[in-house]
Amino acid sequence: MMISDLSNKIQHKKANLAVIGLGYVGLPLACEFARVGFNVLGIDILDERVRRINKGDSPIKGIEPGLEDILAETVSKGTLRASLEYTDITDRDVILICVETPVGEDNMPHYDALRSALVSLGKLIKEGSLVIIESTIAPGTMQHLVKPVLEESSGLKLNEGFFLGNCPERVMPGKLLMNLRLLNRVVGGMTTETAEIMVKLYKHIVRADLDPVDCVTAELVKTVENTYRDVQIAFANEIALICEQVGGDVWKVRELVNKSPGRQMLYAGSGVGGPCIPKDPWLLASSVSGSQTPLSIIPAARNINDYMPTHMLNLIHAALAEHNRELAGAKIFIMGYAYMEETGETRNSPSQSLVYQLSDRQSQVIIHDPYVPQYQGSVLEMARDCDAAVLMVKHQFYQNLDLKTLRQVLRSGILVDGRSFFGVERANAAGLDYWVLGIARGVG
Repeated sequence: MMISDLSNKIQHKKANLAVIGLGYVGLPLACEFARVGFNVLGIDILDERVRRINKGDSPIKGIEPGLEDILAETVSKGTLRASLEYTDITDRDVILICVETPVGEDNMPHYDALRSALVSLGKLIKEGSLVIIESTIAPGTMQHLVKPVLEESSGLKLNEGFFLGNCPERVMPGKLLMNLRLLNRVVGGMTTETAEIMVKLYKHIVRADLDPVDCVTAELVKTVENTYRDVQIAFANEIALICEQVGGDVWKVRELVNKSPGRQMLYAGSGVGGPCIPKDPWLLASSVSGSQTPLSIIPAARNINDYMPTHMLNLIHAALAEHNRELAGAKIFIMGYAYMEETGETRNSPSQSLVYQLSDRQSQVIIHDPYVPQYQGSVLEMARDCDAAVLMVKHQFYQNLDLKTLRQVLRSGILVDGRSFFGVERANAAGLDYWVLGIARGVG
């Protein structure tokens, strides 16, 4: 099939699509293309996930407005189906790959899932099809990994037997469909013509700007934007640590700093988690590994943000000490185990790190999270007889928590807040011994 034929099929929604990887990125993407009229096949390696999707039941935890309804609608209409079998992919004109691209303990990218998907796809790829990588990858990965693996596994040549592009996802749990529809996208093609055809495809579901670029630019933009955010959060966290030492309140400082034109200081917090921000800076840094390029800011920001759960541990330790209690043997109640509010996604959660450190110091840990099934239950009952309660994630679920009753059920009345969620006035009125990340003792 000539690229002009593919362009025409995309324009008229006659192209058959496949989405490999049906998680937080792939499932809403598949649903949106199916919703507007494309025939979409979803491929995933998890049997339970495939079964649920084919029943119209979303496997994604947390609040995702509209996703469950669109999934049920498209499955019912037959425009979307899921499969475990790559053999179903032989008639697909466009294949979008949305698999995990983690970094290891060495802070280098591990592309096992991506490589496996490419090899499986290459053996069955339809000649003349377009392959798009939506996964976040290090700059240079399209040229040095994706292209050669697909060429070797398929026996075809790029821009002759298949076409290749990179359109990094820009979605966040809790806003998957909204982000997919309304956020600008960078569309990277291995050729200008490929990028233009990709723009034509994404225009069917994206209402924002679609900027056609080369693949390296697309790879850079995605990793740089998340690295930028990581660095800015690290700055806020370091200011929080300074405020605690010098007698300040980082939340008030932030508010007043941001009144100055051109300033936009972010929020401090108990840690940075999720599948993107903790790893994307390392993906960016890995692209110059082995070169003479000096890197200081990116590793420093990562170290600060990774330290914040340890700082929460230190705050808990200090609070207990004022009540003549030790971490060893203390019973600690953790509120929030997801990596961010209003989602059940737990990958790289700061709470995981805190729980591990508490357990390592022989504390007994009780965990609550309204969106993580194994940690659901009554907050007040779970907090009963605990020495301290710790707010790690600002789920709105906790906003209406009766703090006076919480004080009554806690053994020592300690509340450590890693997000300044409850507020000094409200916590003090409830009689709690309130410790807040970024606020020095006695301030507020």
